[in-house]
Amino acid sequence: MSQTSGLVEHFFRHEYGRVVAVLVRRFGTQHIETIEDAVQLALSKALTSWMAGGLPDNPSAWLFSVARNQLLSEFRQKAGRGRLLAAFPHEFDVPEAERPDVLMANEVQDDLLRMLFACCDDAIATEAQLVLALKVLCGFDIGEIAARLFITEASAYKRLTRARARLKQAGFSSASVAANDYEARLPAVHAIIYLIFTEGYLSSHAERAIRKELCAEAIRLASLLVAHPAGQQPETFALLALMHLHAARMIAREDAAGGLLLLEEQDRALWDQHQIGIGLDWLAKAAQGSHFSRYHAEAGVAAAHCLAPSFAETRWERVAECYGLLEQMAPSALHRLNRAVAVAEWRGPAEGLGVLKGFEPPAWLVGSYMWAAVLADLHARCRHVDQATHYRAQALEFAPSDAVRATLARRLGG
Repeated sequence: MSQTSGLVEHFFRHEYGRVVAVLVRRFGTQHIETIEDAVQLALSKALTSWMAGGLPDNPSAWLFSVARNQLLSEFRQKAGRGRLLAAFPHEFDVPEAERPDVLMANEVQDDLLRMLFACCDDAIATEAQLVLALKVLCGFDIGEIAARLFITEASAYKRLTRARARLKQAGFSSASVAANDYEARLPAVHAIIYLIFTEGYLSSHAERAIRKELCAEAIRLASLLVAHPAGQQPETFALLALMHLHAARMIAREDAAGGLLLLEEQDRALWDQHQIGIGLDWLAKAAQGSHFSRYHAEAGVAAAHCLAPSFAETRWERVAECYGLLEQMAPSALHRLNRAVAVAEWRGPAEGLGVLKGFEPPAWLVGSYMWAAVLADLHARCRHVDQATHYRAQALEFAPSDAVRATLARRLGG
């Protein structure tokens, strides 16, 4: 990939949501699909134009101007200039402070944050909120969304269609999100930021197991959120702690060829101690008061790994305890699976299998490499050869990327 095309991808991930958010504030959510299309077209034009003529002085302003002009052209064709002037008079008399180069040079965090909360309108079903935000604010395609949410692409598209229809029906600007909406919608905002980070930390992308730009985007969104009065809550602090603690270890998760390294294989000297310190500071802040969330528990797991001098010296009993708490407050088959892994490291593989005894996993997990990989590993360590061979084959078949498949093959043996 050339430097220019790589920069276009960078801007796609970092600027897509910002430009969409600014344009939604200016034109309203009833035009959400047209806005998304205009931003997509601007990014496509950027790839062609920048490759041929080099980068503009202000790439962000360039993208905003092209997307805005495309929108106005679309509206002019449908409504004519007179009706367009009446509908959007501010777009034809742009003051100095709102010229594209000035606007995109200034902070647009408020627009992005308002758009994030607008996506979490309680009239939109929770599962559709997630699809909408991942599409609108991060530019995820339907395949990526479906893989991360363990649903079919058809289901993801239906949810997106319903969510967009709600925004069109409401016909409001993201700037109209009321103050009391922020508190009510905060849990959904947390879930979206968490999913963005998760997709970056262990991607469903076929060619890239780690997508650092998505992790950075999630941390950026959470940092914006924590700076807002509505986001200054222990749960937000815990989420930010969790992401920093994971991100601190990211550089050690890949080998020189881009393959994934298991926790026990990682060079802990590469872990970012400064970022670990930031994560622990946020975790300490999250611990003030009596509130305890799933993000507290997951951050506790991440902290246990970051503080362990070695894999063998990890406080596995603490990790198992955190996953047990997670099962209680946010029941999930994945939490049961992770607790089994922790118990196996703490008390042995037979005890780990005992955690899963009699447990009926949901269909989406049965078809996942994670379920098969854990069972293959635990059975192999218990010398259950036939079961280990069966689940190893399934794990390799279900692996979402070559990097994950190579890691599984190395870990599970032949």
